[in-house]
Amino acid sequence: MKRTSLIALLLPAALVMLAGCFPHTVPTPDEHPSGFLMGVWHGWIAPVSLVVGFFNDSVRIYDHYNTGWWYDLGFYIAIIGGFGGFALSRKSMKVRREP
Repeated sequence: MKRTSLIALLLPAALVMLAGCFPHTVPTPDEHPSGFLMGVWHGWIAPVSLVVGFFNDSVRIYDHYNTGWWYDLGFYIAIIGGFGGFALSRKSMKVRREP
């Protein structure tokens, strides 16, 4: 019971915090272009950004206002590393279950 109520409180708070980190289509003039670390972050939250993008036209997966090559490198490292990590963890779980 206690664990369920804690999850019920923390999940909406985490979603609200993530919503502020999505790449948007129109940058504000005082913003700096997204760099390597923002590319990594945007790569990690890309699946969530995709779903939110269906309902909000200003949210995109990829930030077009970026520093170029370094942002791209961070984005692709996160995409490949994040999704590859999920695949490896699923494969190791199957190995453990077999007698």
